Amino acid sequence: MPSTTTKSKYWSGMRDSAPFLLIVGPFSVLFGVLATEAGLNIFEVMSFSLVVIAGAAQFTALQLMQDEAPTFIILMSALAVNLRVAMYSAALTPYLGQSALWQRVCVSYLLVDQNYALSHTKFEAEPTLTTSQRLAYYFGTCSLIVTTWLLGSYIGAALGFIFPQNLPLDLALPIAFLSMIAPMMRTLPHLIAATVAIMISIFAAGMPYSFGLILAGLAGMITGAQTEVWLQRRLKCKKL
Repeated sequence: MPSTTTKSKYWSGMRDSAPFLLIVGPFSVLFGVLATEAGLNIFEVMSFSLVVIAGAAQFTALQLMQDEAPTFIILMSALAVNLRVAMYSAALTPYLGQSALWQRVCVSYLLVDQNYALSHTKFEAEPTLTTSQRLAYYFGTCSLIVTTWLLGSYIGAALGFIFPQNLPLDLALPIAFLSMIAPMMRTLPHLIAATVAIMISIFAAGMPYSFGLILAGLAGMITGAQTEVWLQRRLKCKKL
């Protein structure tokens, strides 16, 4: 029975992740197309996607490469964009932290926005799940998303020339983030963090090398964290 339940959780993860393919597919194809237009060959495009598996960071690095930014700036910008993954990891640790080391390594390697959003929501809704069931669900959400990302990157790199130049594939990026972020705006810290990040990104849009985006992300995370601390302190004072 446990193995059957674990297997069912894996398939459940795959089913839940399927709608995201409508976003991940065009998004990955767009990356492949733009990467080849920037001068990367198919091997380099696939190596990029296979090693990083982080769409936003890959697009950021690609844009800076086209702008001939210094290598240090490219690396720091890509890392800054991916700072959110560190928060994802911390949020999943209470649920998956008891798994074996090799399993945690695989979880970290495959961690992206979509499987985090699905898994964290699932784990919160079903707190009685075992670690094995949680891992099965998590890897189920990864299977379609990561495979589609790699396949789409290859299609874009290999066949990008056949796509019309006016095809709005770039809409996949904002739609993907809106579809994940909107359901998560449920608490005051989330709302305040998003508001601060949006305001700073607008006013700092003219900064070189996308520094405005980096500052907006950092400011949003700090503000959200401080708001959470303030609310917890206020709650403790009320209890006293």
